[in-house]
Amino acid sequence: MSILVNEDTRVVVQGITGSEGSFHARACMAYGTKVVAGVTPGRGGQLFEGNVPIFDSIEQAVRETGADTSLIFVPAPFATDAIIEAADSGISLIVCITEGVPTMDMVRAIPYLNSKAVRLIGPNCPGLISPGARCKIGIMPGGIHMPGRTGVVSRSGTLTYEAVSQLTGLGVGQSTCVGIGGDPLVGTSFVDILRLFNEDPQTDMVVLIGEIGGTMEQEAAEFVSKEFNKPMAALIAGATAPPGKRMGHAGAIITGASATAEAKTQALREAGAQIIPSPAEIGTTTRAVLGQQKR
Repeated sequence: MSILVNEDTRVVVQGITGSEGSFHARACMAYGTKVVAGVTPGRGGQLFEGNVPIFDSIEQAVRETGADTSLIFVPAPFATDAIIEAADSGISLIVCITEGVPTMDMVRAIPYLNSKAVRLIGPNCPGLISPGARCKIGIMPGGIHMPGRTGVVSRSGTLTYEAVSQLTGLGVGQSTCVGIGGDPLVGTSFVDILRLFNEDPQTDMVVLIGEIGGTMEQEAAEFVSKEFNKPMAALIAGATAPPGKRMGHAGAIITGASATAEAKTQALREAGAQIIPSPAEIGTTTRAVLGQQKR
């Protein structure tokens, strides 16, 4: 029913006493997520919402609560340190929501993370959610999701919500929805998530939402053509974006022919994905693909 997280996932929120961290920690808890600890240096010994212990360090939080997943709401100048500290504490999954993390910080952090048994989602991402497991780790609105067998992976948080809203409205439930983030360097790629969906017996098809900039979509297309054995519907946002102008995300900028929406769409079409004509047709296209599989 899910990838990466489940009903037993134990979450520690780094930055839990800040305005964003506290707001979204409450929302995750209300959805059903097991938030077992928070971290804010100098606030150790306090309680969040009356029953979630706050620690001065994530190492202490993990040791005393058995947390295995970190949700980060630390300001951008300190977010990379928080990521590294989480990795060093024994956390296996890190979800960094923070926007504006310096690219050079990630240049240094990603090779270090690759040497550890840890996965980073983000930064600058909405997080992930598995409706059937009632586990939400991030900022996505839980109420629009419903349990099902369609996976969603996206670089865009807003388009993820739009996609899920359309899918749910048409009765198409989701296994897991993952927002990988829109920065030039992120910890987890489309290929990483597609590989997990490919191995998940309870995911029947995948909706992929890409955008201009970089080559992750072409890498996904190559993986789909060679190894992916499930149907896919794909949308590339930014078809009308002018070259050289950043559109929203730090990574959404056309810097060459391969970064254009046209090149990405063509690569995914040639790999066998059903191309979604426009954001308004995410749900109907997905339902049509599912209908074809049932015939």
